[in-house]
This record gives sequence, structure tokens and C-alpha cells, in this order.
Amino acid sequence: MLKIHPIPVAGTKEASLSPSLSPSLSKNNSSSSSTSDWMFNRTLASLIRKNILRFLDAERDISILKSTYKPGDVIHYIFDRRSTTNISENLYRLLPTVSPMKNQHYKRCAIVGNSGILLNSSCGPEIDSHDFIIRCNLAPIEHYVKDVGVRTGLVTMNPSVVERVFQDLSSEEWRQQFVQRLRELGSSVLWIPAFMAKGGEERVERAIRLILSHTGNVHAAFPSLRLLHAVRGYWLTNNIQIKRPTTGLLMYTMATRFCDEIHLYGFWPFSHGPEGKPVKYHYYDALTYQYTSSSSPHTMPLEFRTLSTLHSQGALQLHTGTCEPPT
Repeated sequence: MLKIHPIPVAGTKEASLSPSLSPSLSKNNSSSSSTSDWMFNRTLASLIRKNILRFLDAERDISILKSTYKPGDVIHYIFDRRSTTNISENLYRLLPTVSPMKNQHYKRCAIVGNSGILLNSSCGPEIDSHDFIIRCNLAPIEHYVKDVGVRTGLVTMNPSVVERVFQDLSSEEWRQQFVQRLRELGSSVLWIPAFMAKGGEERVERAIRLILSHTGNVHAAFPSLRLLHAVRGYWLTNNIQIKRPTTGLLMYTMATRFCDEIHLYGFWPFSHGPEGKPVKYHYYDALTYQYTSSSSPHTMPLEFRTLSTLHSQGALQLHTGTCEPPT
């Protein structure tokens, strides 16, 4: 079984984490092996995929299917098993009949996180050059194409995004902005973790109604109730003591099932970059986050160090610098 040993860091303060990065992460990165020290380790990537498949099958667990439930069925929330919700008629209509990733396989995939490290990176063309692109939490791209690209194959949308970014769809203006963002996705997969915790069911239902009435091409997916625990179980087995996997780590873990070679962009859980310059939490807003807070449900720096180790081993490529212009 694969044993992953995170890069050791001195102390627990955030400021002490960045210097621990390997040299290849503290300079500009490119996916071209001719301009980077990074080399893809296909054997290790295949081993990781094999080990992950012992815990989950992402093709199956990426979404609940119509055959699993019927309208009115009761579902227990993943993080609050005492609380329940019901499968509504509208939600049932959005459930796929087959896995949205059934028989899909790609040579090179990009997973795009939302860190401000992407600003002024000029990574948009490089990101768009991948065969399949995963984005997180319905992040805006319209005004950031140069840095984040424009193509999308799958995008996640936590219920909290509806509340925080689209003001709970409380006015016609916000509803139109939400619909416009969905239309930009084309025929992408919209991945909605609707059954994580109680409290977001009403905003999920409002979002679902808009999806049904205004966007005919989006393919919705609702992760299986076992997915998050299965992903956490895989990493815990490899001595990575995460609390709750972030969306980025979930996407990487699942992507090993569909992608041979995985590249990560916009993953940087520190307030300052490799050269000491301030870095925004999100590239598109002014939200702040305490990366090392004990009250946080995530352990972002630990996840990052783990991904950094996998980068140094060639299992994935972690891009944290600027990208070279396309030739």
C-alpha cells in the first residue's frame, strides 16, 4: 500500500509552512517537462489509482442515480445523521440515469482551485489545453480567463455558494446572474453535494428549479452518501490525518479514476506566496480564511503538503507559479 509522508514543517504557524516547499514549487512551473524539473511517474499514478479503487469507484460514487431513490424517499445527512431530508420531485428529475462519467477517460486533466495564487499567473491557455478540466464551487471565469481559462468539464457547487455568491437567489437580478453562470457551463457536469449537512436544502431546491427551467444542457450530479467517508478513509489509511476533505482533495481523489495525468492549479492555502507577496484566499473576491484555525473543518496546509509530496514523486503536478505563454 502506498505510504505518503507529508513534507515536515517546523512549528504550526502559517508563516513557517511556505518555506518547506520543494524547490520546484518555489519557481515558475509549466506542464512541459522540457522547462520543468517535474516528470510524470506513471507507475506511481497507476498505483494510487489502484489503491483508491479499494475504497471507492468514482464512476459510481460521483452521483446518486435515479434507480437508487424515488421521490419522497428519506435521506440522512452525512454530517448530521439525526437529520433527514426528502428526495423532492425536482431533485429526482435532475438525478442522472447513468453515471455522468461512465466510460470517460482522459490523458491529461486539470483541477482548478480558487486560490489568489492564480491572479497574474497567465495560466489560462495552459489550463484550457488539458483534455478535461474540473473547477471548484462555481467560481467566476468571465473576467479572469487569462489566468484561469474558460473551458469546463465538471464544476462543483456547494450549497453555501448559492447563499454567499448569489445571495440565496433572493431577487430576480441574482437569479439571472446564477442562470447566466450556469449557461456558461454548456454541457458540463454540475456536481452538487446536497446531502452533506442540514441547512442548505431550501437553497438547493431553489437552485434546482432554476436549473430545470433555464438550463437544458447542464448535467447535474449528486455525490453518493458514502463518497466523502470513502475518500477520507483512503487518506487516513495512508496516515494523512485530515478532518474533512476539501473540495480540491475530493476532486483529485476522484479524478485518479478518469485521468492518467493530473495537474493542479490554484491550490495554495497560505496568505503569502512563495516570494512573500500577499495572496488572496479566492482570486475573485475579498473573502478571508484562517487556514490553521482549529475550528476549521478542513486541514488545508496538511493537504497541500501531501499534494506537494506527490508532486515531488511525480504522481501529479502542482502548479504554483506563472505559466509560460503558448508557443
